[in-house]
Amino acid sequence: MTNTEIRPLRPESVRTRESRRTRRSREASESTATTARTRGARLLAVLFLAPTVVGIVVFTVVPIVGSVVLSLFQWDVIEDPRWAGAANYRDILTDSTVLVSFRNTLVFMVLAVALQLLIALALAIAVNGGMPKWLRSVFRSAFFFPLVLSAASISVVMKYLFNQDFGPVNWFLGTVGIPSVPWLTSENGAMAAVVLAYVWQQFGFSFLLFVGGLNNIPKEVHEAASLDGASGVRKHLAITLPLLSPTLLVASVVGIINALQVFEQPYVLTAGGPGDSTRTVVMVIYETAFEQLRFGEASAVGVLLFVLIMAVTALQFRLSRRYVHYQ
Repeated sequence: MTNTEIRPLRPESVRTRESRRTRRSREASESTATTARTRGARLLAVLFLAPTVVGIVVFTVVPIVGSVVLSLFQWDVIEDPRWAGAANYRDILTDSTVLVSFRNTLVFMVLAVALQLLIALALAIAVNGGMPKWLRSVFRSAFFFPLVLSAASISVVMKYLFNQDFGPVNWFLGTVGIPSVPWLTSENGAMAAVVLAYVWQQFGFSFLLFVGGLNNIPKEVHEAASLDGASGVRKHLAITLPLLSPTLLVASVVGIINALQVFEQPYVLTAGGPGDSTRTVVMVIYETAFEQLRFGEASAVGVLLFVLIMAVTALQFRLSRRYVHYQ
């Protein structure tokens, strides 16, 4: 039988074990605190995002889904909905009024967005030039002010301005020898009046975007071009537009989405006339739903407009790979 010698623990070993326990305990407490902070940060983020997410779901996702479902039914509010399937889509795709409204909306979009971007860019370049800061602020406020007004009130004023008999626009044209123009009673004149009224109100948004984009362009680039002998027009074409292309993309996307949903200007100015020359898609949706009580067909038109907006926007981003240059 062997006697096992029991050796007492050295103080150093006891202290080492105690320090290890202390270190592990401290690490565990730090890990717990870190986990608690992470959970708190996540909870705080969820609380901040919840109102926005709920708003998007309630006011965007649910209406879109509801419109898609409703487009498959025939419903006049009075009677119960009846299943129609794709019949609503077949009806609207063979309806001449709906097809004309899509054509008018596309024509309006091209004219309005092109004119809006051109005017906004030209004014932004002019204001961003050699001009006192106080005067620049005045122009910014003045150009943005129409955007805060209601489109209906602006359209009422524009209807008076473009009146063929006593409107100030025709009076001014008469002073320079131009005969009276039937702005609101001819097809081309009515479309031009609607486009001008819309652009006058909307170009302020694009103007502010371009002013911000121009301020982000380094001045050294223009100075270097000037030293190389580049003229003002050449500098804008070769330097300003390429460097401003991301802002142009944003302005064009927002402008096209808004133009495809135009309603107030043609409704107040021309009521879609003369004939159907200024009737837009949103006007058809309104008339079909609230005047004819054909909510299923109106929803089908809305779904097609939504698909058109998504397709045009996707095409813009696809083409942006070629003409958008990021610094």
